[in-house]
Amino acid sequence: MNKIIIPTGYMGSGSSAITDIVREFSGYEASQGDFEYVFLHCPGGVFDLEDKLLIGNNANRSDEALHTFENTMRELYKCKFWWPANYKKNLHPDFLKITREYVESLIQYKPDDYWYVQEKLSAIRFVIMCIRKVFMLISNGSIVLKRPLKYDQMTISFVKPEEFYKSTKEYLRNIFQCMGIDKKNLILDQLLLPFNLWRMENYFEENAECFVVERDPRDVFISNKYVWAMRDNSPIPYPTDVMEFCEYYKRLREMERRTSNSHIHRIRFEDLIYYYEEIREKICKVIGVDKRDHIAQYQYFDPKRSIYNTQLFQMEEYRAETKIIESELSEFLYDFPYERKSDIEKVF
Repeated sequence: MNKIIIPTGYMGSGSSAITDIVREFSGYEASQGDFEYVFLHCPGGVFDLEDKLLIGNNANRSDEALHTFENTMRELYKCKFWWPANYKKNLHPDFLKITREYVESLIQYKPDDYWYVQEKLSAIRFVIMCIRKVFMLISNGSIVLKRPLKYDQMTISFVKPEEFYKSTKEYLRNIFQCMGIDKKNLILDQLLLPFNLWRMENYFEENAECFVVERDPRDVFISNKYVWAMRDNSPIPYPTDVMEFCEYYKRLREMERRTSNSHIHRIRFEDLIYYYEEIREKICKVIGVDKRDHIAQYQYFDPKRSIYNTQLFQMEEYRAETKIIESELSEFLYDFPYERKSDIEKVF
């Protein structure tokens, strides 16, 4: 059975290094590079659907959940210029068809009535309501136009947990089938996040392996404030005030629910560099390859280059801020085997 490799991390922790290393082995490729597959954990995605249908469900809640999920998947499928989307190209042309079949498998009832969300007025529906009122008045009630609704059909799901997970596993199998799992191994960057790894056993077979990459928060902070913010001219993931960063980062990591799933492998970004051979052996064992299969070594991940992304905190101009991080986030620091001076111009 071919494997599904899922690199993930904590925003800027270097999880793409896993994609780069694994794609260097024979039988593995990342045709979409580091494209992030978000349809499970994005707002309105599969995990939101699970929570809504299995926790505190009712008729109205399930209708909203199903419509929100299908609308979200439609956006991911059709939006060509949205970076996590364009699934018609980046995933498969049949993605939306498979999604509709999945939604249908979860529905038990399609009543003829409607609820207040469907009555929510837009500019167009307001005009139609006015026209509807005029027809009623001039016809003395003999002509009653159909009430304009946000959508016509209400759908209800009172699905049981075992039914939901069975249907969802089939949904994922169909997606992976379209992506070629029968012919090749898949690398699906960010398909899971560390914060929902506890769900993994309900969704995946034994062929899925998730690599969670952690990185020293001192280097994360410096990269965030002095590299990404300066060079990319785009929103950055963390606060740039050092005390706010520490509080944010601590709460971020505390949100995670730990699991002992044997298909989840935790790796330090720094270990990939300072203990490259040892970690490569570990990766080989997990993905089922030999070092002889490493046919494109250093083509995508070169530890001699990536080492410039480490120990940025050793630079004197950042010491005041990194001392605060060392005090506030001591449990997340990496124990480097030796000290080195980095060059901020070589950070990427």
